Amino acid sequence: MSEIIGVDIGGTKVAAGLVDSAGNILRKVRVPMNATGDAAAGFAAVREAIAGLMSAEVRGIGMCSPGPLDYRTGVVIKPPNLPCWRDFPLAAETERAFGVPARVDNDANAAGLAEARWGAGVGHRLVFYATLGTGVGSGFVIDGAIYHGRTGNAAEGGHVSIDYRGPVCGCGKPGCIEALASGPAIARRAGMARAEDVGEAFRAGDAPAKAVLAETTELLAAWLGNVVDLLDPDVIVVGGGVAELMAPFFDDLRATLPRWCINPLAHEIPLVAARYGTDSGIAGAASLITSANG
Repeated sequence: MSEIIGVDIGGTKVAAGLVDSAGNILRKVRVPMNATGDAAAGFAAVREAIAGLMSAEVRGIGMCSPGPLDYRTGVVIKPPNLPCWRDFPLAAETERAFGVPARVDNDANAAGLAEARWGAGVGHRLVFYATLGTGVGSGFVIDGAIYHGRTGNAAEGGHVSIDYRGPVCGCGKPGCIEALASGPAIARRAGMARAEDVGEAFRAGDAPAKAVLAETTELLAAWLGNVVDLLDPDVIVVGGGVAELMAPFFDDLRATLPRWCINPLAHEIPLVAARYGTDSGIAGAASLITSANG
């Protein structure tokens, strides 16, 4: 049976996994990423992770990299947290090193594809995937293919503003959902160091922490209401560390969402938790090899 290697590249680590045709992660490796050296040193970390899993059964290598990037050519353009790479031909270098096809995309797009193919979005034609964590990202998958848009930059859902007078996001726009409902934003609104601290306080019965998470539910409902009215997806799949934090509020989110839509059938759209947790990057990267659009 043929297998795929999925590689999740971050600013501090490279996580890779051997994935079968059903989306099961069979084996994983993790190595430090050299993000501040030269391009060759950065690629050496990726190559080391892949080599730890490579065999004659591997038919392709998918990779999630921070952007901006060009998914068509597999070139990583200028990611802020990977200063080692500027216009780096990641896919071509990987194919040259290992002799199998390689594909590159951003993590939210790829994770959405994995959920559509193997996870919580299976059986649905239009899948909207949202990842809630240190940032907020999204992907839109139609008929098993990532929707990239004309320029390749579609589905930047985390930078949809729901309050033009709101806090300024890292992207420079005011009121993005990332500036309001990401992990750091939740912690900031609660006056705590980390979103995990808010979760611990909530579980201990802290009323202010509960109020912050309830407010976050309303913010997410406003954002997802825009998604429903714009895209009318078959299913909304939510993943990421903050999604786990918000799990006790998912029923409230489902109940609140229709109030933020003009779609009278919004209540019929399932809102479900993602299958892949911390392994979403690995599974997503692997899905790039098996997808209809490469």
